[in-house]
Amino acid sequence: MTKNKTILVKGTKITILRHMEQDYISMTDMVRNFEDGLSLIEKWLRNKNTIEFLGIWEQLNNPDFNSPDFEGIKNEAGLNRFTLSVKRWVEKTRAIGLIAKSGRYGSGTFAHKDIAFEFGSWLSPEFKLYLIKEFQRLKDEENERLKLEWNLQRTLAKINYRIHTDAIKENLIPPELIKQQINYVYANEADMLNVALFGKTSQQWRIENPDADGNIRDHATIEQLVVLSNMESINAVMIHQGLPQGERLIQLNKSAITQMKSLIANKTLKKIK
Repeated sequence: MTKNKTILVKGTKITILRHMEQDYISMTDMVRNFEDGLSLIEKWLRNKNTIEFLGIWEQLNNPDFNSPDFEGIKNEAGLNRFTLSVKRWVEKTRAIGLIAKSGRYGSGTFAHKDIAFEFGSWLSPEFKLYLIKEFQRLKDEENERLKLEWNLQRTLAKINYRIHTDAIKENLIPPELIKQQINYVYANEADMLNVALFGKTSQQWRIENPDADGNIRDHATIEQLVVLSNMESINAVMIHQGLPQGERLIQLNKSAITQMKSLIANKTLKKIK
């Protein structure tokens, strides 16, 4: 589970939840320092303009949105007896823009950033502007970190790819193997590195993480990527030396432990996280 992010808006700490590959902002946190607090969310949901905005947003972004039930809710909006909770809105219309969440990774009412900004305007135009500014600052920092990680990974991969694959080709692949056999040797060496660094093969990781995108290396930390790159070079040297895989696995595991301990304490790497 991805750890939630937080931003500070005019002295209020606001949680950013990653949900369905989108950013959702805590409305519960947004009203924390406003007079009337949580009741403001209920008041906002009773507003006919709010219902129309939410309906348009869902129609643009949610193919499963229940438009007929939405029309019924919209017709009721504005009446003195009209009330609407996030739970009822979601259940009636299959909406995805608002969620009511509880648990260790965040609790309260969350809104897609588009909707959260609209709610911010209703609370206070000034608050909305500060919210957008701090949210954008967070996204800029994330983009810079991802760019650094991608550049580092790309550079390391270019340096080590040829060394590692050439060593396997020259020392582990017997002559006249068919293509499937060659690919198997590469996969076997790759999983040997996975075991040395992650303690498991790619298939074992997939079984443990059936809903995750990508593979075990896609979810590696920047420290692990650095160590993995170094391990590829070390493994290539040991292959040239003729060491059997069992011996190489033990030595690579020891090297991975030592390098990870060193890198975790490295201040330079901490700055790009």
